Amino acid sequence: MEKPKITQEDTLETRMDELQRRLCELVDVTLDPDTAQPYLILSADGKQVKRGDTQHNLSDTPKRFNEVVSVLGREGFSSGKFYYEVQVKGKSRWTIGVARESINRKGKINLGPKYGYWTIWLRDGIYEAQNNPSVPLSLKGKLQRVGVFVDSYAGLVSFYDADRWYNIYSFANVPFTEKIYPYFSPSTNDGGKNSAPLVISPVHICPIN
Repeated sequence: MEKPKITQEDTLETRMDELQRRLCELVDVTLDPDTAQPYLILSADGKQVKRGDTQHNLSDTPKRFNEVVSVLGREGFSSGKFYYEVQVKGKSRWTIGVARESINRKGKINLGPKYGYWTIWLRDGIYEAQNNPSVPLSLKGKLQRVGVFVDSYAGLVSFYDADRWYNIYSFANVPFTEKIYPYFSPSTNDGGKNSAPLVISPVHICPIN
């Protein structure tokens, strides 16, 4: 008997179903203005961030990044599973992931798990996971939306191509000894080539417990 052909749609549906089975909660992530580096511009709804040309006169509190153009999500997570998506369309440089509450937010910042960051980035057309050392990523196409999935039970932080539904990279053995926050860096404007914002996208997939 001839085997049924597996179409691209079948494969996409299988990937979506697999991810849904792993998900527990779709979180409504918003940006925390109290952590935003002074050059950053946040939208009124807290869903978009880009780097501006003028430094805002903001108090340099312990929560705020003062040099690296970065911002955290408002809500931290210490247990459970959660998932959110970020649109990176039109950008040439960015960094996305999660970070420990106790990270260094002043001056130059080192990325990687030993510094409390689990992130991927785009620089000069190259995608990398900021592990220690960094790991080049082999993708099936240019990323437009990135899905971030955190599973505290399994100690995983995973990144997905949210348009093609496949896993980009996973950090294993992530300790959840303190709160973990969504982390965003739109990077510099790169001479106008990187002026598009990072956008926290609405997610319409219902998780399956």
